[in-house]
Amino acid sequence: MRSPRRFRRTALAALSVGVLCAVAGCGSGGDLTAKGTTGTAEAKDVLLQPLAAPGPGPFTESTAGAAPSPSPSDAPDGGAPPVTRTVHPVSGAAPGLYGGTRSVAACDVERQIRFLTGDKGKARAFAGAADIEAVQIPGYLKSLTPVTLRVDTQVTNHGYSAGTATAFQAVLQGGTAVLADSRGLPRVRCACGNPLKEPVVVGGEVAHRGERWPGYDPARIVAVQPSAQPLTSLVIVDDDDSSWIERTAGDSGGRDRSPADPPPFEPSDDLLFPSPTGPSEPVPPDATPPGPAPSDPAAPETPDGFGDTPPQEPWESGMPPGDPWEYEEGAPEPVPEPTQVFPAEPDEPAEYGVPELFAG
Repeated sequence: MRSPRRFRRTALAALSVGVLCAVAGCGSGGDLTAKGTTGTAEAKDVLLQPLAAPGPGPFTESTAGAAPSPSPSDAPDGGAPPVTRTVHPVSGAAPGLYGGTRSVAACDVERQIRFLTGDKGKARAFAGAADIEAVQIPGYLKSLTPVTLRVDTQVTNHGYSAGTATAFQAVLQGGTAVLADSRGLPRVRCACGNPLKEPVVVGGEVAHRGERWPGYDPARIVAVQPSAQPLTSLVIVDDDDSSWIERTAGDSGGRDRSPADPPPFEPSDDLLFPSPTGPSEPVPPDATPPGPAPSDPAAPETPDGFGDTPPQEPWESGMPPGDPWEYEEGAPEPVPEPTQVFPAEPDEPAEYGVPELFAG
C-alpha cells in the first residue's frame, strides 16, 4: 500500500504537471465572435481588470459581494510596452482553483437576473454571447456557482455597446467574483454582469493595458479549461480560514460542507504555481533515493558495475548482466553468435530468452 506521503506527492505532481503545465501560450489566436456579438477578441491586446472595477461596457451594476478597493501599482495605466508572458492552462475541476466564504455567495444571482431581464436589449446581447436564448437567462444564471478567482485569470470578456456584445481579451485579478459553470469555467463577471468565455491565448509579446495591481506578474496567469466531465460540486478554499469547502454546483452556499474526501494537499499549498526553489519534500521511507551518476569517481560500484542504476534486462541493453562491453558513439555494435554467448541445453529453457529474440 502506498504511504499517504507518497500519494500526496503523486497527486501534487499530477495536478501541477499534468494539468497545470506552464506554456508560453495555449491555443492560438482567432475569431471568438459569438452569435450577437461584434469584435474579434484580439489576442495580442489584453486589458487588465482589477477585481472591483466594472471595466468598459458593463452589462449591469455590480452584484459581487464586498471586496477591497483595488490599489493600482506604479505601472502605467495605458500604452504599456508589450510583454512576454506565460499562461498556465488549468482544468476547471482543479481543487483550489476558486475560493469563497462558507455559506456566503460571492455574487447575488437573483439581482443579476433582475438586472438582465429588465433590459431587453442587454438580455438579447447577453444571451447571444452566452449561446442561449434570452428566455433562458434566469435558468442559466441559476445553474452557475458563485465563487471567486484565486489567481489572475485570462478570459474572453464581452462589453455592451449599442445593443451588441463586443468581445475582448482580459485578465481578471485574483479575488474577482465570478459565476462558474458545471465544467468549472468562469461564465459571468459579477462586478459588471458581463458574459465570459474561454480566452484566446498566444505566445510571444502581448500588450497588457489598464491598471496593474500589486503582485501582478505576466508569468503567473491561468487560462481555465473545461473539465473532462460535468461537475456536481466545486472544491474551493475558504477565504476566511484556508479550509476546504465543497460547494454544490448551482448553489449559492446554502449547502456548503467540508469534503468527505478532501484533496491530498493543503489549501495553502501553491499548487497552481509551485516554486522551483522551494524546499523539496522528504523522500518517503519506502522510496529508494537516486544514486550518484556512474561517471562520479566517488560512486560506490555494485557487482553489476552500474552503480545504483538497476541492471537492464538483456533484451533492453543488448548484453547479459555484468558484460564489460562499452559502446562508443559511432562505433559498430558487436553482435555475438547466440549459440556461443548464450548456450542452452536442449532440455533446459534458454537463459534470458535472448535466443528467441534472434530466432529466424
